[in-house]
Amino acid sequence: MNYTLHQLQIFLEIVEKKSITKASESLFLTQPAVSIQLRKFQDQFPIPLTEVIGRQLYVTAFGEEIAIAAQKILDEVAAIHYKSMQYQGKLGGKLSFSVVSTGKYVMPFYLADFVNAHLGVDFSMDVTNKLKVVEDLEQNKVDFALVSVLPEGLGLECLPLLKNSLYLVGSSQRELDRKGKPSSIFAEQPLLYRETGSATRNAMEAFIEGKNWPVSKKIELTSNEALKQALIAGLGYSIMPMIGIRNALEKKELTIIPYPGLPIETQWNLVWLKKKKLSPIATAFVQYLTNHKAEITKKHFDWVV
Repeated sequence: MNYTLHQLQIFLEIVEKKSITKASESLFLTQPAVSIQLRKFQDQFPIPLTEVIGRQLYVTAFGEEIAIAAQKILDEVAAIHYKSMQYQGKLGGKLSFSVVSTGKYVMPFYLADFVNAHLGVDFSMDVTNKLKVVEDLEQNKVDFALVSVLPEGLGLECLPLLKNSLYLVGSSQRELDRKGKPSSIFAEQPLLYRETGSATRNAMEAFIEGKNWPVSKKIELTSNEALKQALIAGLGYSIMPMIGIRNALEKKELTIIPYPGLPIETQWNLVWLKKKKLSPIATAFVQYLTNHKAEITKKHFDWVV
């Protein structure tokens, strides 16, 4: 056996993505480079690690076993690195986050100074939907999650970070052309929703159902950015968090339509399992945020209203 740590990393990415193309994109490598390393890794085993059926790549049972071993090896290598940092009196370790899609506009700002101050700190952040975030928490796959609505029944510690305000918005041009009262928007205009399970969608649906309004047309999009672009293009109206549309408002691509009962107010929260034993680096991060969240919020989010 003469495999490299680089080959282990590439193989694990292929196992996760089930695609050489997606793995290459994630690793910022060319597809031929990933294919070559996979072939070199495979050459060291008499049993196939992967197989291609049709155009789909599958990981064999043997490949899954090797992936588990590879992850353990890489974890041990990382532990050695972090342990050496600690012996030098430096803070070292890895933090993992699962963040709902709109949270990508929030979490990096609460991480930046901490990570920059401690060069031995690494982090991974999965930006996904609320259902996946809850699953990651339940299965203890991550240290922390960022959510605007607290999942029920998980037993969570919670650190509030930032106000989250949701407004009725549409393209500036469409709003100029629209006739009638704002209340007619919900009955007569196409409404754009996030996917089922999204906290933003749940808030929007609860608001509309509370008014007993009929909805003429629904359009569903599975990311905050896609929804924003659809609004800018003039496809309809939606209730969206301010945190994700600031630039579009400043450029006058979108406009807020004032309406009674809006904005809907929620809170961005950093959460983790109560039963989870936080690593030293995770404990240090919680302490850092507890001490500095107010100044971070003032520095980066004083425009949030």
